[in-house]
Amino acid sequence: MEIQHTSQKINLKYMKQSIDPFKKLNAMDRRRFLELSAKFGFTTAAIAMTTAGAGCSRETAQRVNNEELERRAAAEFTMNLASGYILGASRSYPIMQLDMKENVQNCTNGKVYVKIAPGGQLGVGSALVQKVQTGTIQAAQHSIANFAPFAPAADVINIPYWCGESQKFANLVNSNVWKNEVNPKVEAKGFKPLWYVTIDPRTVALRKGVTGGPVKTPAQMRGMKLRVGGSRILLQFYQSVGANPTPVAWGETASAIKQGVADALDPCVEALLVFGFKDVLSSISFINAVPDAQVYSCNLEWFNSLPFDVREGIEFASEITMRQNHAKVPASRAYAMAEMKKAGISFYSLSDDELAEWKSVSGAQLPAWDEIKKKLVGSLATFEKLVDAANTPSGYFVHDVQRNGQAGVRIVKAKKR
Repeated sequence: MEIQHTSQKINLKYMKQSIDPFKKLNAMDRRRFLELSAKFGFTTAAIAMTTAGAGCSRETAQRVNNEELERRAAAEFTMNLASGYILGASRSYPIMQLDMKENVQNCTNGKVYVKIAPGGQLGVGSALVQKVQTGTIQAAQHSIANFAPFAPAADVINIPYWCGESQKFANLVNSNVWKNEVNPKVEAKGFKPLWYVTIDPRTVALRKGVTGGPVKTPAQMRGMKLRVGGSRILLQFYQSVGANPTPVAWGETASAIKQGVADALDPCVEALLVFGFKDVLSSISFINAVPDAQVYSCNLEWFNSLPFDVREGIEFASEITMRQNHAKVPASRAYAMAEMKKAGISFYSLSDDELAEWKSVSGAQLPAWDEIKKKLVGSLATFEKLVDAANTPSGYFVHDVQRNGQAGVRIVKAKKR
């Protein structure tokens, strides 16, 4: 018996739209992957080649397949875990899918089998959030921006210039204030946040053909058609600096950029590489306004139905995977930047004066954000507690792009005016 996986055509099509982790294989290894995929299913073949290397043998894939069968047969519960990212993406985007699967299975002593559906097999973005909320699947990985329409409280991180740096974000989401003030509001919408994924801050990435780059000041944003997703707060932020936010579904963003429907987009540098934007961009500016953060969410009703020891195991697995994510961030960033540098993309990091200018026209300290703060977290006093939490060491460390230059990659650091 072999594990069968559905939607393989969808997955392979999605791979072509992003990064193919096997594109650098020689013809023999590529044939091997296709052979293993036909025999054991796409996911088993991808796990085998991701963990065992490009030269993975048929025997190795058979062992992986046997282990999967044994784990599934022995498990009392199945967690269907969906993601928009392909297996192997963590080299340039530390999303840690295989780590999460392995950790949940091990930390629950095999009581939970995690069946992963990577690469958009079950949808991407808000489609995955909806499936978790309705219980169609047990868990998914998606951006917090996609979370916002379903669990608005989490959208508070998209208020600019208070938790944009990776370290501040990690401090914030692991604080007691966040766990007591925000997570209950998310749970009220039917979600259990398993762990929050730190990647890097959002950027301003200009497409080729747009003059005047790289972006250094808010004045350069005036009239710019900037692709935005589902967060109303991000839309308001970009309007506040004079941009023309253009809502575009994530799956249509690549064609929108290529066709000039949008002049720029805002994902972190790791996401820009993994989704295949390196050939259409000219410059990337690190403005550090908001985190391009992700979350692993779980259907709350399903989670609460599990025995206590299983729930405890899933939570411990989430903690382990989060720590692995934190350690992986600088390596993924360095790889993404090096690859995009090869494609001729320039990088720009704001000077202190330029950063102050962005904050002065759009930052969280402005009264324009007060009503939103109160709507999302209840009061201005609660928001200030969250700000304090973001600035309080949490025992977690994440390397920040602004704090140190990247090994092997030069960031052009602006001089003070």
